Parts: sequence; structure tokens; C-alpha cells
Amino acid sequence: MASIRELKKDINYLASEVVTQGLMKLTLIDNIKDEDVSPILGEAIEMRNEFVARANHPDGKDNPKLVKRYYSKLRADLMNKTMELLTKIQELK
Repeated sequence: MASIRELKKDINYLASEVVTQGLMKLTLIDNIKDEDVSPILGEAIEMRNEFVARANHPDGKDNPKLVKRYYSKLRADLMNKTMELLTKIQELK
């Protein structure tokens, strides 16, 4: 299993990618307004904070199987949320 440190780096990277995509879309496309992108960027920051907090406090610290299952679910949730936010950004027109 990867370390918690690496997981946090992945969380930060994915959140920064969402923010970067949102800012690029805002900068490059004239008809997109700040009011359209800001809620998505705020959601990305909230996502980052939530997932870092979840990574710091796993369930069932004494049982390795529960911990492994916990981190597997956390990674799956992280990917789903990231894809959801990126889809929202791509749908802006």
C-alpha cells in the first residue's frame, strides 16, 4: 500500500488540476464568467480539505484489512469527485 504522504500528494495534485483547468477555461474563453467557475473552484478546495482530513483519520486503525478497504474507498471517492468536477468545468460554455 502506498504511504499516506503519497496519497496526500495525489489529493493535492488532483485538486490543483481541477483549479488549473477552471482558471484556464476562464482565461481562454471569453463568454465564461467568473460567477460560473468560482463555485467549482470552491468545490475543488473543499474536496481537497475533506480528502486530506479523511486520509489523516482512517477507520479501524487496529485491523489492517479495514484500513486497506478504507483507503481503497477513499481513492475511489477521490477519483469520482475529481472526474465530476472536471466534467462540470468541461460543460461550461
